[in-house]
Amino acid sequence: MSFTVHGLAVSQGIAIGHAHLVSHALLEVAHFTVAPKHVEAEVARLTKAVAAVKTELAGLKASSGTGSAPSEVDAFLGMHIMFLEDPMLVDAAETLIRSRRANAEWALVQQMEQLVEQFEAIEDAYLRERKADVVQVVERVVKVLLGHPGHLPPKRKDGLGTIVVAHDLSPTDTIGFKEHAVAGFITDVGGPTGHTAIVARSLSIPAVVALRHIRHVIKDDELIIVDGTRGVVIVDPDERVLEEYRLRKTAVELERSKLKRLKSMRAATLDGEEVQILANIELPPDAVQAKAVEADGVGLFRTEFLFMSRDTWPDEDEQFEAYKAVVKTMAGKPVTVRTLDVGADKELDGATRPEDNPALGLRAIRFCLSEPKMFLTQLRALLRASHFGKLKILIPMLASSHEIDQTLILLDKAKAQLRERKIKFDETVPVGGMIEVPAAALCLGAFTRKLQFLSIGTNDLIQYTLAIDRGNEAVAHMYNPLHPAVLRLIHLTIQTGAKAGIPVSVCGEMAGDPDCARLLIGMGLRQFSMHPAQILEVKQEILRADATDLTPKVLRLLKLDEPDRVREAVEKL
Repeated sequence: MSFTVHGLAVSQGIAIGHAHLVSHALLEVAHFTVAPKHVEAEVARLTKAVAAVKTELAGLKASSGTGSAPSEVDAFLGMHIMFLEDPMLVDAAETLIRSRRANAEWALVQQMEQLVEQFEAIEDAYLRERKADVVQVVERVVKVLLGHPGHLPPKRKDGLGTIVVAHDLSPTDTIGFKEHAVAGFITDVGGPTGHTAIVARSLSIPAVVALRHIRHVIKDDELIIVDGTRGVVIVDPDERVLEEYRLRKTAVELERSKLKRLKSMRAATLDGEEVQILANIELPPDAVQAKAVEADGVGLFRTEFLFMSRDTWPDEDEQFEAYKAVVKTMAGKPVTVRTLDVGADKELDGATRPEDNPALGLRAIRFCLSEPKMFLTQLRALLRASHFGKLKILIPMLASSHEIDQTLILLDKAKAQLRERKIKFDETVPVGGMIEVPAAALCLGAFTRKLQFLSIGTNDLIQYTLAIDRGNEAVAHMYNPLHPAVLRLIHLTIQTGAKAGIPVSVCGEMAGDPDCARLLIGMGLRQFSMHPAQILEVKQEILRADATDLTPKVLRLLKLDEPDRVREAVEKL
C-alpha cells in the first residue's frame, strides 16, 4: 500500500530506489553483570573494539584525501577519532566496567549519554548537533562489540539505486555511498546543520531526516521515492506517481549540471550590480571546498571546534596554524573569522557554569570579555594569521557600544604584545560586528562609527526577535525568517551600513536560501555568505535578478504587517 511521510529536507534532489534497512545498535544494547574473573577481559574487549574502529576511521581518513570524498569529511573523521581518544568516553567506560562489573556495550553507552547531555545544553544549533557525532562513533564501536554489519548495502544487480533507511547515519557511513549505488537516505533523527546533512549536500545525495519512526514502517527492499527538496518520502508509489518523479528527477539532474557552468562566472544582477558570494566554514579543510566553487572568500569561519571536546584551551600556536591554513588556502581572498561564540551553555575547562537561560546569558562576546586571557590568546593568533592574507575579525552577539570598546581595547593590547615579540601582523586588520540582537539593529550608530563592517546573523536575529527557539519542537513551526519584524531589522541594518559607507553581509541560513536571494537583493544586500554547497544555486538566482526592478517591490513588501501576505509577496518577486 502506498503512503507518504513528511520530514526535514536537508539535501536537495530526487532519489528512486529500494529500501535497505540499517539496524540501530544502541537500541539493542542490554545490561548484564560480568563475573569478577571476566571483568578485565571485558575491558580488553572494549579496548579491542575501539582500536578496530580507530583503524577503520584512520583508513577512511587516508582515503578521503584521494578525491573520493568531499574535503570536509577528513575533518569529520578526525573529530570521530578524537572522540575515541577522549578519556571522558573510553577511559570512563572502562572505569564503569570495573566498578559496576558491567558489560562493555552498556558501559560505553552510559558514558556516551553523559557527554550527550553536555551537548544538549548548548544553545547554538550547529554546535548542539555535534552530540550526533558522539552517538555515531559510539554506535560504530557498539556494532563491532555486537558483531553487527555496517551500513553500506551490497551493490544491486538490477541497476536500480538503493535508499538507506536508518535511525541515524554518521558522515563516515556516507563516504562509500557513491561507490555502492546509494541514491539517497532517510533517517529517524537529524537536522540541517548535522555533519551527515553537510556531507550529503556535498555529495549531492538527496536526503530527508527527522522522520521519527520511519525505520519501523518501511520493509526491506520496498520501492521508495525520496524528495530531498520538499522533505517528502513516498513508499510503494503507484506507476503514475513513479513516472512523474522520474521526469522530475531528470529535470533536477539537468538543472544541476547547468549550475556547474556558473562556477567561474562573476555574480552580478541583470542591471550590473556586483554581488559577493562568500562561504561559511567550520573547520580549516572546509576552505578547500569554498575554493573549489570559486567563492569570493570566507564570510564566516566558526572557531568553536578548536575549543570543543577538550580539557584545555587551544594555545596560541595551535589557533594560529588553523587560521593561517585557511588564509593561505584562500590565496588572497578575504577570510572573516568569528571569535569564539560559545559560553555558559558549554563547559570549557571548567571556566563556565550552567545557566537557566543560556541564550540570554554569558555567551559569545560576553563570555570572551569575562575571560580576557583566553580572548587575548585568540586575538594574538588571529593577528599573526593576518600577516599571511586578507583576514578580518568578526565579533559575535554585540549588543552595546561598551562591548565594542572593551573588545578594541583588548585588540590593541594583543597588538602591543605582538610588537614586543617582534611578530608581524596587519596593523589595520578590519574588525566587524555581528548583528544578531534586535537592540544592535536598532542602535547601529555606535557600530558604524567604531567598526569596519557588519554581518547579519539571521539565525539568532530571528530567534531573539520572535522569542522562539527553533530547536524546540513545540514552537519550531513559528520560526519564520519572513516575519515582517525580522525583515525590517535586516533592511534597516543594510541601509544604515550603506549610508555609513561600510559593507554589510548576511551569513545566516537566509543567505543560502535561493528563495530569499531576490528579496535580499531588493533590500540592497551585496554580500552573501553561505555553505559552499549552496553557492551555485544562489548565484543562479542573483544572475536572474534585476536590482532596479526588485527594489521598489521589496520596499512595498516591507510595509506589510501580516506574515502570510509577506510570504505571498516574496513568492511573486
